Amino acid sequence: MEDLLNEMVLVLNSNYEPLDVCKVKRAISLILLEKAETVETNGGFVRSATLELEIPSVIRLLYYVKRPRLELKLSRKGIFLRDNYTCQYCGKKGGELTIDHVVPKRLGGKSVWENLVTACKECNHKKGDRTLEEANMRLLKEPKAPKHVYYFRLAKYLEEEKNEGWKKYFFNADI
Repeated sequence: MEDLLNEMVLVLNSNYEPLDVCKVKRAISLILLEKAETVETNGGFVRSATLELEIPSVIRLLYYVKRPRLELKLSRKGIFLRDNYTCQYCGKKGGELTIDHVVPKRLGGKSVWENLVTACKECNHKKGDRTLEEANMRLLKEPKAPKHVYYFRLAKYLEEEKNEGWKKYFFNADI
């Protein structure tokens, strides 16, 4: 029973935007205090002498929480997440991935979101220290700084199979 109460629950803002995660115990408290409602359950139940409650896997706050605008620090993992672990030259997913400077450092290319992309080893080697034109290569999509910073904070929970149902709450078309 204690394990069930320590499971993670996705917390949505009142507008259904992913906000955070909390443990089942906290989610049940928010529901009983009428600060949140259950959106999805995990199929289990919590029972007391006077109450039977389905264990939530997603809850929605009944009030809007304004979040401060966060800026995501540039990181290798951040680049991979933004690019969905996909080579931005050939579209190969997974495998041995590297980070490539679209405009090479020797030509003044900086290490910024807009100049770094995920590349498979083959494409990175093919491109080498050349520009896209010199290497006769194209990007699948233009690299940009991520807009949805909170997605990155919560992404580690999406990797767990038991949280598969949470993905529909992440509008990550333009992460």
